[in-house]
Amino acid sequence: MLLNNQNNSNSVFLLGIFNQIGIEINVDKQMAFELYRNAANSGNVFGITSLGYCYEKGIGTSVNKQKAFELYQKAANLGNSRGINYLGSCYNNRIGTSVNEQKAFELYQEAANLGNSCGLRNLARCYEYGIGIGIDKQKAFELYQKAANLGDAYGTCYFGICYEFGIGTSIDKQKAFELFQKVANLENTSGMIHLGRCYDSGIGTSINKQKAFELFQKAANLGDVYGMNFLGRCYKNGIGTSINKQKAFELFQKAANLGVAYGVNNLGRCYKNGIGTSINKQKAFELFQKAANLGNAIGIHNLGRCYKNGIGTSIDEQKAFELYQKAANLGNDLAQYNLALIYEYGKGVKKDINQANYWYKKSAKQGNLGAQDKLNKLKESC
Repeated sequence: MLLNNQNNSNSVFLLGIFNQIGIEINVDKQMAFELYRNAANSGNVFGITSLGYCYEKGIGTSVNKQKAFELYQKAANLGNSRGINYLGSCYNNRIGTSVNEQKAFELYQEAANLGNSCGLRNLARCYEYGIGIGIDKQKAFELYQKAANLGDAYGTCYFGICYEFGIGTSIDKQKAFELFQKVANLENTSGMIHLGRCYDSGIGTSINKQKAFELFQKAANLGDVYGMNFLGRCYKNGIGTSINKQKAFELFQKAANLGVAYGVNNLGRCYKNGIGTSINKQKAFELFQKAANLGNAIGIHNLGRCYKNGIGTSIDEQKAFELYQKAANLGNDLAQYNLALIYEYGKGVKKDINQANYWYKKSAKQGNLGAQDKLNKLKESC
């Protein structure tokens, strides 16, 4: 019926969706792009928004962030809530325009007020992290809950994370597990990964490494780049499967090539330690640098270790200190521990036992055994 009704822009748009995700037809992203473009040229706001998404993600065409921004702007001006939300993401993430967090917040708020679940989720993140507005964890929790109640899978995952870590609410790991399970049952890869974490670490359920492995594997097989990284960890450490360092290396490499910061960092560790490949300290340094540039706290810490110990680069104590400090402020327990060591012994900075104690406490609170031992020794010496 849709094939016979291509003069109707809504039918053309729907046919584009069918081609993009393979409903009753083989996936044909090039055809989807063409159909969205035809619908957009007819003034169809849904076609305009989807065409923008194609340009942003490179679906059936080459990536063109500027074009994506312009199309989202056009859809937003026509009052389309999805276009408004995507335009907010452009301002938030520098997609075809410069970053403007205040503008992003306002657009997410507008989309949320129109009942857009993605807008609600993104607005919640603004309140959680202080993007264009002051931090308000309680407000973030309420908005994630609202997005979850509208059936937004990713909103439900974030809602579960709130319960897992006590963001705007009290910790309830059983509730977190149930929410992740709900999303995973929808065949959502993000839900699978979070559920896998629960089984791996015993979050709200008993530990089941085999189940964790299966969930990470399923997410990876569905093309989820974070699933690939977690699956790589399983093969590296023998989680629910036998150790296969070559397989781990290949998965980290795949995740890294797709831009996942954790994958980049893990690939760097492979080159540093010879996991599934030959040792290449220079390559390790470059990958840690790349992960650090992506804002990854573990990558920043590992880059600090490179400068501290001359791994793939010359020793630079000052640079190491600055990187440990940056990663520590981002919450990395290893960086907090190493920063405390620097302050305790005055390596490259003025000795400061109070600062050492502060960072040991921060690290110990996250379960770092070395930091816990150091705190006990400092107490004994007093």
